[in-house]
Amino acid sequence: MELNERAELDTSQANDLGRGSGSGGGLGGIPLPGGGGRGGIIGIVVAVLVALLGGGFGLNAMTNGDEGGGQSSGTNLEQLCDESNAQRFDDARCRNLLYVNSIQGYWQQEYPELGKGKYEPTTTNYFQAAVNTGCGQADSGVGPFYCPADRKVYIDLSFYDELASRFGAKGEFAAPYVLAHEYGHHIQNLLGTNERAGQGEQSGPDSASVRLELQADCYAGAWAKHATETKDKTGQAPLFTSITASDISEAVDTAEAIGDDTIQKRSGGQVNPDQFTHGTSEQRQRWFKQGYDRGDPKTCDTFGTNQL
Repeated sequence: MELNERAELDTSQANDLGRGSGSGGGLGGIPLPGGGGRGGIIGIVVAVLVALLGGGFGLNAMTNGDEGGGQSSGTNLEQLCDESNAQRFDDARCRNLLYVNSIQGYWQQEYPELGKGKYEPTTTNYFQAAVNTGCGQADSGVGPFYCPADRKVYIDLSFYDELASRFGAKGEFAAPYVLAHEYGHHIQNLLGTNERAGQGEQSGPDSASVRLELQADCYAGAWAKHATETKDKTGQAPLFTSITASDISEAVDTAEAIGDDTIQKRSGGQVNPDQFTHGTSEQRQRWFKQGYDRGDPKTCDTFGTNQL
């Protein structure tokens, strides 16, 4: 994977919120399958799925009217990630900004083909330790997530270190795969697919949650197929100068590392399909590769098949 050093980045697509205040308890307690510490790996926060069902845990009750206060000052990405900074891509914030630009550039072109009008861009918020969102307060333990209530992606960039050290996903292309997956949830939100997740079972091998996550993997693969075609802010220069077969293998390896069954085994427990929320390693690999091989998000209909 090679990034275009001359690409002009759109810094309006990301915010660096800095270090959050508080313990981040509002969205905590989302355990890894089979037990373990940190949870919610690369997925929609479980509390959001509960909110979609209605009842006593609506979004207003979860947010307490606070959608981002209490943050210390973050970095000025416009200055940090400007083309004049020769070392900008040494910083994870600028690399991830380029990934976000590419992913959203792809969906700007592809989303209208799904017959739902124009794509609605959103922002990725970098945070440290804890953050307040439209879905409640979260800490870095929930992993990267998309909040349907405020339509934003949230990530503590230190997650990538844990992804490499704890889950063995060490390749550089793991990061853009993670973000492309989260933006897949944004697409689902725009399309109304998230409503299906609130109408079915939230765990189990055939659950709505698993179908939602596998579709987001497939969407990530479709983006990866066309990533080198995406342009910078000027619309002229490519964002990626190359993506290799080795890069795609790194994304597939990451998908394997975070399958429900693999995480359960790593956590020391037995594989329990009734607790699946994201799909097995084999399923996550296969649906990412389906998106990549076909290069068409219309082939990612996990809700219209009996063979997950």
